[in-house]
Amino acid sequence: MIHVIAEIEVHPGKREEFLQQFHQLVPKVRQEEGCLEYGPAVDLATTLSNQPPVRENVITVIEKWESLEALERHLLAPHMIQYRSQVKDLVAHTQIRVLEPAAPWAGGEA
Repeated sequence: MIHVIAEIEVHPGKREEFLQQFHQLVPKVRQEEGCLEYGPAVDLATTLSNQPPVRENVITVIEKWESLEALERHLLAPHMIQYRSQVKDLVAHTQIRVLEPAAPWAGGEA
């Protein structure tokens, strides 16, 4: 299993328009072979002292895939190509981070 954290920065004032498009995409992605989790989230203002400032123009997509191969197929899926074309004028920057679960510590008790 792999995890993906995708941060999508949209142009100021475009977050709701982007989310409308993105919410139409989510059911299609969740039906893809190998998709375990896929959904958007936005920053929440809290009083936690170690939380950075809220990013009004950033949508974070939290994903889980069975394998890197499943993620690679996802990125080439026709609905993903269509989605990227539809939102290209709304998006300022995108960054993805692909992670794998950390192996349990093997050195003894913590």
